Amino acid sequence: MSFRSPLALARRLVGRAAPAPVAAATAASPGIVRFECNLCGMRNAVEAQRISREVPSCAQCHSTVRFRAIAHLVVQEMLGLEQPLPGLARRDDIAGIGLSDDARYAGPLAAAFGYENTYFHTAPQLDITAVPPERRGRYDFVVASDVFEHVVPPVARAFEGARALLKPGGIIVFTVPFSLDAQTVEHFPDLHDWRLEERSGTWHLHNRTVDGREQTFDRLVFHGGPGTTLEMRLFSRDALLRAFDAAGFTRVRIAADPCPRFGIEWPEPWSVPMVAYAG
Repeated sequence: MSFRSPLALARRLVGRAAPAPVAAATAASPGIVRFECNLCGMRNAVEAQRISREVPSCAQCHSTVRFRAIAHLVVQEMLGLEQPLPGLARRDDIAGIGLSDDARYAGPLAAAFGYENTYFHTAPQLDITAVPPERRGRYDFVVASDVFEHVVPPVARAFEGARALLKPGGIIVFTVPFSLDAQTVEHFPDLHDWRLEERSGTWHLHNRTVDGREQTFDRLVFHGGPGTTLEMRLFSRDALLRAFDAAGFTRVRIAADPCPRFGIEWPEPWSVPMVAYAG
């Protein structure tokens, strides 16, 4: 079976350059955006097209809009402030946990809060689909950035796991590539007994379904290079809202507000951050 992901859309979601209105933040320098990186404190002046979800735009720490937005939302939600992480008074009483967070924002978060980064394959280890009892209800915030599109189905277990980690009133700061379609596209809806195999430079996924059917998929989409992190689905925004609701979150905010001070702009309505609140 040949599998063709909606790759063209997904890449547009994560890689499109910001249009001209972003440059308006610096009227004296057309086409140039000036901002302070809220992760490292560097003051930057970059071309407007560098202000994009996945394009590094800080000259010092090479943060992207997505990375800066995650930190901004944590500080905003936890402290009610618009402040960079460097220089914040440390708050060990605010407990956070990350899911394979990038070091460019995981380090500054750990310096400012009682935050721990975790990983699926190595220590400190956490499987978001099977949260252990000792971690349940411990955290004020969870960060899950571009993780849930890689979770083996059914992905509902991951949303339930995120909710289980949180204290009452806690939040998850969440990003994935998503479309504005009505439904999420599951690339491998019958995934059960599966393996990846490289043959002549091409990767294939072989699956045996619960009822014994053999399936083979090619033209796989990996994030981070072939054979690394396999894309399992392309979410839709509406399906994400339903998934948070089904997992017990009381409210979800589409966190697309710009923050020019930190070089954060979202010129398109897809793949923007979300903040979900535990009751």
